[in-house]
Amino acid sequence: MNQKYTRIEGTVENIVFLNEENGYIVLDLDTGDELTTVVGELGPVDEGEELRLTGAFVDDPRFGEQFRAVACERKLPATESAILKYLVSGTVKGVGKTLAKRIVAEFGDRSLEVIEQDWRSLADVKGVSESKAEEIHDEFMRINGVRSLMSFLSGYGISPADAMTAWKTWGQFAQEMIKSDPFVLCEAGVDFPHADRISADLGLPGDSPERIRAGVEYIIRRNTDNGHTCVPTDKLSQKASEFLQVPVEKITLSRQEEIEEKRLYEYDREGRSFSMLPDYERAESYIASRLNMMNTAFKDNGTDYTELIDIEEQTKRITYAEKQREAISLALSKGFLILTGGPGTGKTTTLKAIISLFEQRGAKVMLAAPTGRAAKRLSDLTDRPAKTIHRMLEVAYGKDGTARFVHNERSPLSCDVCIVDEMSMVDTLLFEALLKGLRFSCRLIMVGDSDQLPSVGAGNVLRDMIDSGTLSVVSLTEIFRQAAQSLIITNAHRIVSGQMPELSRTDNDFFFMPMKSPRQAAQTVGELCAQRLPKAYKYSPIDDIQVLCPSRKGLLGTGELNKLLQEAVNPPGKGKYEIKSKTFTFRDGDKVMQCRNNYEIEWMRDSEKGEGIFNGDIGTIIKVNRAERAVFIDFEGRIAKYSSSMLDEIEPAYAVTVHKSQGNEFNAVILPLMDGFEKLYYRNLLYTAVTRAKKQLIIVGSLATIRMMVENDRRTLRYTTLRERLIQEQDIQDDG
Repeated sequence: MNQKYTRIEGTVENIVFLNEENGYIVLDLDTGDELTTVVGELGPVDEGEELRLTGAFVDDPRFGEQFRAVACERKLPATESAILKYLVSGTVKGVGKTLAKRIVAEFGDRSLEVIEQDWRSLADVKGVSESKAEEIHDEFMRINGVRSLMSFLSGYGISPADAMTAWKTWGQFAQEMIKSDPFVLCEAGVDFPHADRISADLGLPGDSPERIRAGVEYIIRRNTDNGHTCVPTDKLSQKASEFLQVPVEKITLSRQEEIEEKRLYEYDREGRSFSMLPDYERAESYIASRLNMMNTAFKDNGTDYTELIDIEEQTKRITYAEKQREAISLALSKGFLILTGGPGTGKTTTLKAIISLFEQRGAKVMLAAPTGRAAKRLSDLTDRPAKTIHRMLEVAYGKDGTARFVHNERSPLSCDVCIVDEMSMVDTLLFEALLKGLRFSCRLIMVGDSDQLPSVGAGNVLRDMIDSGTLSVVSLTEIFRQAAQSLIITNAHRIVSGQMPELSRTDNDFFFMPMKSPRQAAQTVGELCAQRLPKAYKYSPIDDIQVLCPSRKGLLGTGELNKLLQEAVNPPGKGKYEIKSKTFTFRDGDKVMQCRNNYEIEWMRDSEKGEGIFNGDIGTIIKVNRAERAVFIDFEGRIAKYSSSMLDEIEPAYAVTVHKSQGNEFNAVILPLMDGFEKLYYRNLLYTAVTRAKKQLIIVGSLATIRMMVENDRRTLRYTTLRERLIQEQDIQDDG
């Protein structure tokens, strides 16, 4: 525990505010000498309770001195007056003010002991039957159990929300189960290190089967966070042995038991064993079989669509290139296609023709993209409605509170053709959900740039589909004359082909500003965002300009640049309220990004209501409500409320990583490149960053770093099984 923390004890005198959603509370604590205002995420607390709190005194500029608690130990009230206050507060359902007085008059300071251990004696109190006495006992035990569990877990840094999840999962047996096997907490969403800390504190053996199983699953899950759907078994065993400090033999034995129990799956790829979690094994297996089925079912019918395409050319006053005509024809004749190509190669023009011709044939076409910005861009380019994949599939909640998609195999989407743009961003689990939401008769057109970085989520779906060689793919490579006038587009193609971009010109849309040091580069980035670009081009630092970084670390990483840019673009000011998360300080007007999928966040847009804010969505804080410890964020018209416990799901977005920028386009992109690490600074990352810019791109940094990135042709390594499964499906089909 940090030495700056102190402890205070006292009785809860008054509850000022409680947010039941996240457990944030404001209360007055009677410490014997004075009333102290206490704030923190302590969960439900009631008047009359005795608390021992760990935290620190802070001076709030609006509310004065407060004690900000980080941990809470609860003691039930012991004196008659405190017990009466506790029961009168309505804490125990079924005990009102009159009955509370009768119980305390009958049993005095033994009242709570009687309710807990000798509840039948409550029937001696006027107005209490035996059944009523049992109800009071059960309710008291429930409340006491929840609070006891919260108190127990808070000592290990586990939030009230996670404690409530554990209580909902196991009820009154939760604490007993956790003490016998702390790793059951991992099933309730608590990460392994927290559970491991509890296990060590309780003195449980470090080589227990429960610890090894949870540790192995934790390592695989961490690898999915890095994009892998599976892990080489030899690497997994070695890493788990080092991480858990147990022999490899025990790791192997545990893994074999998990495979037998179907908690893990094994996949043999070219003679090497890979281990994967059930959800990813299921997803990649399903995707491979479904794609093979679609590829087979939608055979080229041999129809010649030359005349129809000619008419479309005449109507639209456009001339399609040979590859574009091939893609249009294949989309119509087969109805199952991957269309890929770089910027300026005519993907959008081709796509518009495909949509038009399908609609002329009476087909119902639905358009989708992975992110809100990508969907809006698709809609703007095609003059047709487009949704995110999540919104198209619609999110609902089961009785257990878990999110699921409304449209699935039992309730598919009512469309004849589904077109998905920005396929490079679609991860494995999302693609599985999409395929399950399509009717077997629905045709599928997938559009994307296979040279861009893979999805933020686990998988390498677009690249695996193309590399399998089993599916219909048309790749557009010709850069059209109008697009070729943009240095952003021509330099993007130079980069992806391994050539240095043209950096000397100052009369186009691609600029290079050489810097002598990372500190000078960071200062220049700040000036460009806050002053130079807004002044010269009327760009908004929030809406038009985006800084993209290869890394989170260093002076030119997102961490340091966000601090610099927040102060430059949105400094503190009178009337601007702030709120702190564990990592960041957010204030009114800040640009932020959602950093994980959350299907439960409610939002409103005018009179429309919806749920779900997703990884990579960018918004602006329009209001910090300090009284409720909440912020309101505008995600391009969708207004969502974030409680204090949800603030860890957002981060400043003045500077974001290139990975997080996928699917987005920005009027102006600033790209700081200097002193990079080979692992992070490579060709495809530079290409992806450049193609995010719509009107202007400025590289700030070092010529040597740019050259290193162009020459470094390593692709993002991702362990997946989809490519091999597609090939196997094709082989089975051929043998059949």
